[in-house]
Amino acid sequence: MKKLSLLFTKDGLQWHISKGKTVLEEAFHFVTEETSPHLVEEKLDDVLKFDDYKEIEVISALNHFSLTPDTFAGHELGYKLISYNAPVDEANEELMLSVNKKFAVQFYYTFPKHFYQKIKAKKLPTKFNFSGEKFLNALTVKNHKEIHINLYHHQVEFFAFENKKVILYNNLDADSEVDFLYFIMFSLSKINFGTAETHFHIYGETHENETFISELKKFVKNIKLKDAGCWMLDVK
Repeated sequence: MKKLSLLFTKDGLQWHISKGKTVLEEAFHFVTEETSPHLVEEKLDDVLKFDDYKEIEVISALNHFSLTPDTFAGHELGYKLISYNAPVDEANEELMLSVNKKFAVQFYYTFPKHFYQKIKAKKLPTKFNFSGEKFLNALTVKNHKEIHINLYHHQVEFFAFENKKVILYNNLDADSEVDFLYFIMFSLSKINFGTAETHFHIYGETHENETFISELKKFVKNIKLKDAGCWMLDVK
C-alpha cells in the first residue's frame, strides 16, 4: 500500500506518492495567470480519487499561524492569536495545532476547511502538520546565532536561533526574490543579529531562488546551502 504526502503552499500543491522508501510519483502544481484559479482544489481531487493509499501526510505552509511556547494552553484563543498575523475566516478555516517538544514551542495554524474535509473523507490514518514545525524538527543548531531559511516557490520561511533557542519564526509570500532578501535583512536588524556573526543555512528550492542566494552572499559570510528540492515531502 502507498503513502500520499501533500504539501500546500501559497499558490500551489505538491505531492509524493511513496511505497516504503521508494517515491513512485511526484507532482508540482502552481496557480498562474494561465491556469484555473481553482487549480489546487482540482489537483487535490485528482490525487484523492485513488483508493490504494494506506496513509496520508498533510503539510501546510500557508502562512496563517501563531507561534507560542508549548506550555500555552489557551486553545480557545487560537483563531485570535492567528488574526494578529493574518486574516482569519473561522467559518471556512479549520484551527490546527502542531507541537514541537524539541524546542518547546507550538504552532496554531489554520487550514482551508474544504480541503480538510476532502482529505478526512478518505477515512484513512492522516497526520496534519505545519511546515514550520516539520522544518524545525529537522534542524540541528549550535551555540551561536543562526538563521535557517526554507525556500519555496514564491514563498520563504525562516527561524532565528540564539544559544539553541528559537528567537523568531516567520513565513512570507512574495513574487520577488528581492522581497525575500529585504524581509530577512529587516528581521535581522530587529533582533540584533549582525551579518558577520550570524550563520546562515538555506534549504528547499535553492535552484529556483538563485538570485536571492547570490544577493544574500553579498551581505553575509557564513552561509551553507543544503539539499535542493522539496525535502518537506520526505519518505520514511
